[in-house]
Amino acid sequence: MAEEEVGHFLSKYIRGLLTSVRNLPIPTLVALDGAAMGGGLELALNCDIRIAASNAKMGLTETKLAIIPGGGGTQNLPRLIGPAFAKELIFTGGVVDGEQAHRIGIVNHVVKQNEAGDAAFLRTLDLAKHIIPQGPVALRMAKQAINKGLEVDLETGLEIEQMCYAQVIPTKDRMEGLFAFREKRIPKYTGE
Repeated sequence: MAEEEVGHFLSKYIRGLLTSVRNLPIPTLVALDGAAMGGGLELALNCDIRIAASNAKMGLTETKLAIIPGGGGTQNLPRLIGPAFAKELIFTGGVVDGEQAHRIGIVNHVVKQNEAGDAAFLRTLDLAKHIIPQGPVALRMAKQAINKGLEVDLETGLEIEQMCYAQVIPTKDRMEGLFAFREKRIPKYTGE
C-alpha cells in the first residue's frame, strides 16, 4: 500500500469498522481464546464485555513495528485500565496473558483454558444467555447511557441517563416487565 493511502485506509476502513462495532446498539461480547495482538485487541476493546482464557495472549504491539495503534487503541485502552498501564503496554509493545489482563482490567472475566481451546467462548455464551432475556429497548438505552455518559461530566451524564430512561417509559416491554414481576412469571419481551 502506498504511503499516502495508509491514513485514508486506516481511518475509513479499520477505524470505521471498529467504531461501528462499538456503536452497535446491542451488547457486544468477545471471547479471547488465543492471540489478540494489535488490531485484534483493538477490536476486542471496542466490545462491551471481554472474556479471556487464562492462556490467551493480548497486546498492542504496534510500537515494535515503529507505528502506533491506529484503530482506537491509544484511546480505548487508557480509558479502560488507566493511562499508566496503557502507556507501559503500548510503549513496550508488551503482551499479557488472560490472568494479567483480568488483573489490570482489560477483560471482565478469565477462565482456565480447556482441552478443546474454547473455554472463553463457552463462558461468553453462558454470559450471553443471561443478557438475552433482558428487555431489548432497556439494553439499548443502558448501553447508550453508559457510552455517552462516559464522554461527558457527571451532571451531563445524568441528563443523558434521564433521556435514555424516558425512552423506556412508553414501551410495551416496560409494562410486560411490571406485569411479569407482579404475576411472578418470566417476561416475554418483544422490543416494543
